[in-house]
Amino acid sequence: MKRALIVGGSRGLGLGLAKEHLARGWHVTATFRTPSPELSALASDRLTLETVDVTDPAGIAALAGRLSGQTFDLVFLNPGIMAGRGKTVSDIPDADISNIMLVNAAAPIRVADALIGCVAPGGTIAFMTSILGSMALNDDGRVELYRASKAALNSLILSFRGRRKDLDCTVLALHPGVVRTSMGGPTAPLDIETSVRGLADTIAARAGSGGVAFVDYRNEVLPW
Repeated sequence: MKRALIVGGSRGLGLGLAKEHLARGWHVTATFRTPSPELSALASDRLTLETVDVTDPAGIAALAGRLSGQTFDLVFLNPGIMAGRGKTVSDIPDADISNIMLVNAAAPIRVADALIGCVAPGGTIAFMTSILGSMALNDDGRVELYRASKAALNSLILSFRGRRKDLDCTVLALHPGVVRTSMGGPTAPLDIETSVRGLADTIAARAGSGGVAFVDYRNEVLPW
């Protein structure tokens, strides 16, 4: 049985990914920061719940300790928040800038570093990023702080892969599409089920390929 670890599985796309992989017969370990009735409702002998705050180094280390000895075919890092929508960076409080950069960019990499020993040989480490993180496609300046946080994450993903060249795994930066979640809004073109089905298919298609790739939920390559 394949095993997935989804960090940030309590709601939205993370919860959708947990549901999708359970439906595909995987064993899923999903983390949450605060209790999630929706995640708890998926109770199954193939679902394990863990708690972690990805901004807390001690909590990350404790999670790594609890998972020591376990291996996962997929480790999916899903942390992400929105801040400063509709504002320029000059108008956003320092605390919001610091928080979004920590949660969206630094924290996923810190968690990946801590959990690297849990990745099965030939496994996949996936990061939820966004097409807005593409430097090549930044031609309108929308949601500039969120965009910058995802561009920073993309850069850190490349650095992560670059300093772990000998690691037997595939590293993916994944754009889920514009999805009807609390972040994407009610008028977004994609529902969660379509997005996570595409993400799971993309992960399966690229399993064992090695290297690093920036792709969307349709497995189409995006420019960094």
